[in-house]
Amino acid sequence: MSSTTTTATTHRSSTNLPNPTDFTAEIKVPGGRVSATILRIKVLDDRALLPQYKSAHAAGLDLAACLPRHDMPKSVTIEPGEIVKIPLGFAVAIPFGYEGQIRPRSGLATNHGISLPNAPGTIDPDYRGELFIALINLSQKAFTINHTDRIAQMIIAPIAHTTICVVDQLDHTTRGTNGFGSTGI
Repeated sequence: MSSTTTTATTHRSSTNLPNPTDFTAEIKVPGGRVSATILRIKVLDDRALLPQYKSAHAAGLDLAACLPRHDMPKSVTIEPGEIVKIPLGFAVAIPFGYEGQIRPRSGLATNHGISLPNAPGTIDPDYRGELFIALINLSQKAFTINHTDRIAQMIIAPIAHTTICVVDQLDHTTRGTNGFGSTGI
């Protein structure tokens, strides 16, 4: 019996300017090959772990803490109710037309009450600064984050832009103006 893994090629570029071919690549996955969006990463700390899928069909790239960094110590304890920004040690260039959705890791959230105060967070395609993850401790116990602990996940998702059009009336629907809770539990 053979084992299958997801293989993604790490691309290194000597230029900061993207070519049109820098945005998609074909990658090998169990059962064949698929087209994938390229996420360009600038490493800011040699100890940073690059985002990675932890299973063949994972939707999110795991993101790991890079500690110590800036004014953060080698481990950070988050007290109940406290919000802390954890550095990742890299910056990204998400292609226009996409966003990086930052979501809690399900195990941290359900087992330890560690979540994101702005879940899901968004990394815009024009942001080029270091990534930080804002974590909140929703439990009754302190929780410690260490270097390379996987603390969140990022999904690269398409976004649609819109044009604003001011009108005098909106079309009628059965729901109308019935808001929060109007469709029941």
